[in-house]
Parts: sequence; structure tokens; C-alpha cells
Amino acid sequence: MNNVSRRGFLTGSLAVSAAVGLSACGGQSMQQDPAATTGATASATGDGGSSGYDGPNVDLQFWNGFTGGDGAFMKTLVDQFNEEHANIAVSVRTLQWADYYDTLPTAVQAGRGPDIGIMHVDSVASNAARQIIQPLDDVAQALELSESDFAPVPWEAGIYKDTRYAIPLDVHPLGFFYNKQVMESAGLDPDNPPMDMDSYMDALDKLKSAGIQGHWTSPFPFTGGLSMQSLVHQFGGRLFNEGATEAAWASPEAVEAFTWWQNLAKEGHSPQEVAQDADFIALQNGETAFNWNGIWSINTLREKTDLEWGVARLPNIGGTDAAWAGSHQFVLPTRKSPDENKDQASRVFLNWISEQSLEWAKGGQVPARNSVRESEEFQELTEQAALAEQIDDLVFLPAVPGIGDAMVEWDKALNEITLAGREVAPTLEASVERANKILEENAQRYA
Repeated sequence: MNNVSRRGFLTGSLAVSAAVGLSACGGQSMQQDPAATTGATASATGDGGSSGYDGPNVDLQFWNGFTGGDGAFMKTLVDQFNEEHANIAVSVRTLQWADYYDTLPTAVQAGRGPDIGIMHVDSVASNAARQIIQPLDDVAQALELSESDFAPVPWEAGIYKDTRYAIPLDVHPLGFFYNKQVMESAGLDPDNPPMDMDSYMDALDKLKSAGIQGHWTSPFPFTGGLSMQSLVHQFGGRLFNEGATEAAWASPEAVEAFTWWQNLAKEGHSPQEVAQDADFIALQNGETAFNWNGIWSINTLREKTDLEWGVARLPNIGGTDAAWAGSHQFVLPTRKSPDENKDQASRVFLNWISEQSLEWAKGGQVPARNSVRESEEFQELTEQAALAEQIDDLVFLPAVPGIGDAMVEWDKALNEITLAGREVAPTLEASVERANKILEENAQRYA
């Protein structure tokens, strides 16, 4: 996802700490009433589309939020599918992610939903609970898929109440992007970025001595919220307890992580006020050396032909390797009226597209499927492969209905600590108290 699609995502994000929190391609929990379900059930074929489709011509609608450069890669794949399947015609409707998540439930409940959709990993449970999406156990069985075939966290996140509702397509982790020219100007080795606390702080001090604020701290979900989710885990904390019944980001470990982050501005390594996307723009303009950003930034930086840059897994600041990640997952929205032909054809599409994840990786993703991620062809995508090295250290939000509602309070605390410079511990404690009330209410609503 490039800058354009991220900005679209932000229309539903914290830009003012009031809307639903999204994750960079990280997902959204919808605010509509979970009781307003479709009441419909899936008409699974039992073979998950593995036998192909030999019925009459069908037209399928595929909705997604790939408004950036990744959308062109997906459109190419859809065109190829259509060429290879004469009796199935898939049309693509692309919306900004915030609009997508607002529109989809209403369309499904009205019987006007798409046949195929994409969801972020932290939206699957909410939509499964509301019967917006169909069970997909038959697809997983037809493809003979198991946890051993995929990165474990996105695979598990597609399961709600022991039923699979989503098939993972990719993971999109946070990475460490660095401007080699800026590093060299401060006497740093541009081919050896700092990868632990001591070397990172030493590099920032050298950059500061050269008049450069080396790591700009964003107060917004992109990229500050993703960075802080990574850091809390690196310092040994968690965002939620087991089962996500309570928020846990006011722990001593989280306070330590946020204090380190806040001190970057206090000690002059970052401006106190950083506008949305200003940290990433500063990296491109040579105003800063380091930027933690999503894998979707790769294609944007590739377009800057005069920019010398590199990318690596996130530095280990807190002592434990950890990096935020999201995942795009294929889903089949529920139908009000059964249609066996469309159900089968839709599953054929999912089967086919799941085998094309190497091509999809070129759009700036890490394939969720292990065999593709470990292939020589993927390793030739050197930037994506560098971020795939942290596959076992990625952290996701828990697969709990409405989890994004609670994350709004996390985003508010991030903004207050980073932008307003408020005291860390009491700010986190207050936000946890508000988040716990939301979690309690959601537990009753989604039950």
C-alpha cells in the first residue's frame, strides 16, 4: 500500500483520534451494531472450488481497498484469471478502505454485497460474529491447507469460534528504512544501520551532532501507532491480556517503551510536532536518517531514483525482537439468497488467486504462504525478503470482535504522549480504563 492508499485509510483512522483505528493496511473494527446480522448462511460446496466450475457464465464482484500501487498488481491478476476462465467474469470495485468497511455490512445486509472481498486480519472476527462473511473451512480443506503452510499468526487470525472465515494472502510488516546519504553525512556506515538500543542511540547522537534529527516520532497511527505496538512488545509488554478482555498497555514495560519514544523528541532527535506522513517525507527529502514504516513504502522509495536508501527488519530496542504486522485475508461475504453457481465460482477464484502470491508480493507484500516466501523467486525481491526475515517475530492485534474500538483509546494516548508531551504513566492508565469499558461493552454486544 503506497502513500495514496494510506491516506485513504486515514480517513477512517485517528487523524483526530475520533474515528475507528486502522492499521496500515492493518484493519478496522466497524462501529455498526453487531446485532444487525444478515441471518443468512453459506451454501458451501464441500470441495472449496477445487473441482473447478463448469456451470453457466457468472459475473462476480470483487471489492477491495487497494487504491494504491498494490491495486494495479491485483487488477493484473484478476485480468489473468478472467482470461483463463471463460465462464467466470470477475469485476473489481476499489474503494478507500474506510469507505469499504462502512459500505460492506450495509450492502451485505441489503442483499447487494460483493461475491468476494478482502479484509484486514483484525476485522475478520467482528465480521464473522455479525455473519457478514461466510465460513471457509471447505476452501482450506480443498486446498489441503494447514497452519504448517502459513505464517502462524495470520493463519490463526482467520479462525473465529473454531471456524475458518478467511484465507491469508499476505503479511505486511513494519520495517526500518534508512537514508544512506544522510547517514554518511554524519559519519555513519550507510551499509550497516544500527540494530540495537546502544548502536541506535549512538547513531542518533552522531546525527544530532551533525544538526540532523535522526528519527521523527509520529503521533498518528501511521506510523507512530505501529511503531509503538512494536516497541511495547520489544520491551516485554502486551497490548491486551489473554483473551483480550482487558487492555494491558499501562504495564511497566509499556511505560518504559513509551518513555523511550517520548524522549526522542525531548532529547532533540525528533521535532516535537510531526504532521501526518512528515516523518516519511523527511526521509525522502534528506531531513532525517531513519523511519519505521510499512512494507508498502518500498515501491514509493523505488520511484525516487536519486535517493540512496536501504531497508531492514526493525531494530531491537527493548530486548525482544518484535514488529507490528497486518495481513490481507480473502473472505466471501454472506448471501441473502443462495446461489450455488456463484458460491462455487467464487471459491474457484480464491483457490486460483492464493497460488499467485509471488506476483502479489511484487506489489510490496510478504506472502503468507511459506513455500512462496521461502522460494528463490521471492528471495530475489531483496527488500521484501529483508522484511520477511522477521516473520516469526511479528505481532498482530488479537482476533476478537470489536478490538479496533478499544484501539481508538490507544491512538488517543499515543497522540497525547507524542504530540502533547503528557506524562506517560497516567496517560496510559487513563486510556486503559476507557478501553476496558469498551471491551466489556463489546463482550456483551457480540455475545
